[in-house]
Amino acid sequence: GFYRTIILNNPRKRNALSLSMLQSLREDLLHDVKSKDLRVIIISAEGPVFCSGHDLKELSSEDDVKHHSQVFEICAEVMTLIQKLPVPVIAKVNGLATAAGCQLVASCDIAVASEKSQFATPGVNIGLFCSTPAVALGRSLPRKVALEMLFTGEPLSAQEALMHGLVSKVVPEDKLEEETMKISHKICKSSKSILALGKATFYRQMTQDLDTAYKMTTQVMVDNLTLRDGQEGIEAFIQKRKPVWSH
Repeated sequence: GFYRTIILNNPRKRNALSLSMLQSLREDLLHDVKSKDLRVIIISAEGPVFCSGHDLKELSSEDDVKHHSQVFEICAEVMTLIQKLPVPVIAKVNGLATAAGCQLVASCDIAVASEKSQFATPGVNIGLFCSTPAVALGRSLPRKVALEMLFTGEPLSAQEALMHGLVSKVVPEDKLEEETMKISHKICKSSKSILALGKATFYRQMTQDLDTAYKMTTQVMVDNLTLRDGQEGIEAFIQKRKPVWSH
């Protein structure tokens, strides 16, 4: 009852992020997100392809600029929404993630991948450079690794993605569910309000210079101590008991 799984479920179209798929994903991410019972969101997919990126049939007409703008705008909204949500979002990847699909993985807070997974931004090969996926990719990977992916379209293996920081863990396919749930259950043991504060602060300080980041997070630590769960956690530790969170 503490986690929700959102499944990309159009394997016939390689789980492409069509306009309708993006709209559904946004709706599912926002659904009851303020509930005390929701602590984790997991994004997974049906079929051998986690997500192939945008539906190119929607982008094939050069005349429909308004529709193209709508597709890219809602995609950017969904990707930034993931980091604005008050709960951690985990990508559970079992297969190929390309272009905006790779962007989706890079945008999640945590990503667990099976050994067979691969990650690529091959837009350059069809004349559509992966400029929006590059935003998430460039913030997850070393610059030269991201640019090699963007310039060549060549995929990273799961182990390469792990080595460079695109994913958190790589496990055998038959252990993917177990490992994802292990992380989810661990998160669910913590206070939702403390996690929400911590997540928001993390992404905020990442955009700041060192001095500003320390000044801001110093105040957040002080504010954290004023929260009911901040005091409860410390008291429980001192009393050597499990905390009872109010969330």
